[in-house]
Amino acid sequence: MQTQEILRILRLPELGDLGQFFRSLSATTLVSMGALAAILAYWFTHRPKALRPPCNLLMQSEEVEDSGGARRSVIGGSPQLLTHYYDDARTMYQVFRRGLSISGNGPCLGFRKPKQPYQWLSYQEVADRAEFLGSGLLQHNCKACTDQFIGVFAQNRPEWIIAELACYTYSMVVVPLYDTLGPGAIRYIINTADISTVIVDKPQKAILLLEHVERKETPGLKMIILMEPFEEALKERGQKCGVVIKSMQAVEDCGQANHHAPVPPQPDDLSIVCFTSGTTGNPKGAMLTHGNVVADFSGFLKVTEKVIFPRQDDVLISFLPLAHMFERVIQSVVYCHGGRVGFFQGDIRLLSDDMKALHPTIFPVVPRLLNRMYDKIFSQADTPLKRWLLEFAAKRKQAEVRSGIIRNNSIWDELFFNKIQASLGGRVRMIVTGAAPASPTVLGFLRAALGCQVYEGYGQTECTAGCTFTTPGDWTSGHVGAPLPCNHIKLVDVEELNYWTCKGEGEICVRGPNVFKGYLKDQERTKEALDSDGWLHTGDIGKWLPEGTLKIIDRKKHIFKLAQGEYVAPEKIENIYIRSEPVAQIYVHGDSLKAFLVGIVVPDPEVMPCWAQKRGIEGQYSDLCKNKELKKTILEDMVRLGKESGLHSFEQVKAIYIHSDMFSVQNGLLTPTLKAKRPELREYFKKQIEELYSTSM
Repeated sequence: MQTQEILRILRLPELGDLGQFFRSLSATTLVSMGALAAILAYWFTHRPKALRPPCNLLMQSEEVEDSGGARRSVIGGSPQLLTHYYDDARTMYQVFRRGLSISGNGPCLGFRKPKQPYQWLSYQEVADRAEFLGSGLLQHNCKACTDQFIGVFAQNRPEWIIAELACYTYSMVVVPLYDTLGPGAIRYIINTADISTVIVDKPQKAILLLEHVERKETPGLKMIILMEPFEEALKERGQKCGVVIKSMQAVEDCGQANHHAPVPPQPDDLSIVCFTSGTTGNPKGAMLTHGNVVADFSGFLKVTEKVIFPRQDDVLISFLPLAHMFERVIQSVVYCHGGRVGFFQGDIRLLSDDMKALHPTIFPVVPRLLNRMYDKIFSQADTPLKRWLLEFAAKRKQAEVRSGIIRNNSIWDELFFNKIQASLGGRVRMIVTGAAPASPTVLGFLRAALGCQVYEGYGQTECTAGCTFTTPGDWTSGHVGAPLPCNHIKLVDVEELNYWTCKGEGEICVRGPNVFKGYLKDQERTKEALDSDGWLHTGDIGKWLPEGTLKIIDRKKHIFKLAQGEYVAPEKIENIYIRSEPVAQIYVHGDSLKAFLVGIVVPDPEVMPCWAQKRGIEGQYSDLCKNKELKKTILEDMVRLGKESGLHSFEQVKAIYIHSDMFSVQNGLLTPTLKAKRPELREYFKKQIEELYSTSM
C-alpha cells in the first residue's frame, strides 16, 4: 500500500503537504509547539524510573526441600546459607581493617560540641588508638584470648568504638553495660561474666561501680578506666577497696610505650556477650561470635546489593544504644565500606540539630521515633485545609511509591516535604527501622514524605539483630519482609493459642550462621531458646503471606488466661490500640481471676488536645487527662479499632485509666529497647488497676 493511500485512510496530510502545513502556522504557534516538544522530550529522558527489585516480589521466599516447612530467601540463588560477603572480612577485626584499607585513611568517627561542627578521627587514628588501648590492657594483666571479658559502660561516643576495636584486635570479648539496666543487673553481669576491667565514660559511673565493690558485691572488679577527666579523690577511693582507676589516655600511653602485636580472632571466636534486659528476672547474656555478626550484616548486603549498596561517602548518625545489636550491625556495614559514623551529643532533644550539622545518609531508627515524627508533622497541619493538603500531597507521592518510584525532587517535595527532609540533614537515602512493630500508616506516609528508601527488619539479639528484611522495591506495609539469605525461618504449632502451621501460622523459629551460641552460664534458658536441631524459638507468632513475606501477628510470651479460660496475648492488643490517634502508649492488663481486660493509656501531649477539641472537649493536657468524657471517647475509639482488627469481645478492654506521664527507661517502665516491662507496670499501677476492676464489675 502506498504512503499517500495510508495517510488518506488515516485522514492525515500527505508527506508533501506537511511542509505547507507548517509554513501556514504563525511564528508564535511554532515556538509554542517547539517548547512543548522540548518539555515532552525532557520528561521522557528525565522521568523518574521505578527501582528494579532484586527478585520477583510475588515470590520473595521459597520452601526448603525436606525441611519441615522452612523457607529461605530467593535472593542469591545458592541453596547454601550466607556466612560472609567479603573473603577479607570474616571477623569484626577484619571488617574494620577492610574499611581502613579502602577509605584511604578517610574520616571514621565524628563528634561535636554544642553549636560546633563535627570533628573527625581518621580510620588510622582509630586503629592506632585501639592497638594502644589493647596493648595497655595487656600491660594491666588482661589476656589476649576469648576468655578475657571487658566491660564497656558508656553512652554512644568514639571511645566506645575504640574500646570495642581494642578488644577485637587482641581476641578479647566486649560486654556492654547499659546506663538503664539498674544497679542489681549491673552487679549480676559483672559477676556472671567474671569482668575484672570496665571502661566507663563518666566519673558517676565509676562511683556506681565502686559502691558495689565497697559493699563486697563485685569482688572480681579490679580496674576502672575512665574516658573523661576525674578527680584524684576518686583514684584514692578506688585504692581503699583494691580497684585501680586510670584514665583511658594513660592506658593508651602505656600501650604505645609497650606495644604488642595484634592477636586477631577467628570467625568462630566469641566477639560480644550482649545481655538482654528482658522484662522479667535477671538479664540473659547472649553469646555472639564474630561469624554471627558478619553473617547477619552480610545478609543485609546481599539483599540490597543491586539497589542501595553502602558507599565510602555514606554517613550514619549514631544515637540508638551501642549496647544493642541493631545499632551495632548497621554500623558494621558502614565501617566495612570505609564510611563515617557521627555520634549525637547525647541529648535526644538535640538530635535534629545534630543531623543538620552531620547531613547523614543512613538513619537507623526505632518505630517509636517514626511515630513521633509522624505525629509532629500532622500536629503542625493545624487547620482542616492544611491537613487536607498534606494528606493529598502524601497520597500523590504514595502512588509513586506503590509503582516503585522513590524520590525527593517532585513538585510535592518542593511544596510540602523539603522542610521535613531538611530537618534530617537533607541527604538521608536509607532509613532502617527495627526492634518493634512499625505502623503501616506511619511507614507508608514517611516513605513518601522523606523521599528515601525505608526498610523494616525483624529479629532479636539471639539471631544477632535481624532475620527478615524488606525486599527493595516492596514498599507495601504490614509485614517484616522475607528471610535474610543468612538464615532459614520456619513456623511451629502453638496449640494453646490455636495457631497451626497447616494454616501458615505459628511460632517463628530461626536457624543459620547468625543464630547465637547460647546464654552465658545459663544452660536452662539456652535449652528453652535453642532446640536440639539448632532452631531458635523466638516467642513471636508469625504468618506467611502469599508473596513469601512474614507478618508478625502475636506474641507467645506474656500470654495469660482469663477467668473463663480464654488465652489472651496483650501485646497483640496493644499493637492495635496504639493506632488510636490520641494514644501514645498503652499497657493492657489481665488477671486469671478476672473475666475482662483493663488498660492504662498515656495520651500523646502534642496530638490529644487537638483531637479532643475536634470533639468539643477543651482544656490543657493535664486537665484533659482527668476528663471523664474524654476517657470515654478514647475508649470508644480503641474499641472501634479492636473491632475493625477482628478482636474477640474478651480481647477488648472494658475500662481504662488515663495517665499523663510517659512510660520511660528512666522511670523503670520500659527496657532500654523501649519494650514494656510488664511486671513493673503491673506493680506501678496496682492501685489504679484494682480501682478499674472494682468500678467495672
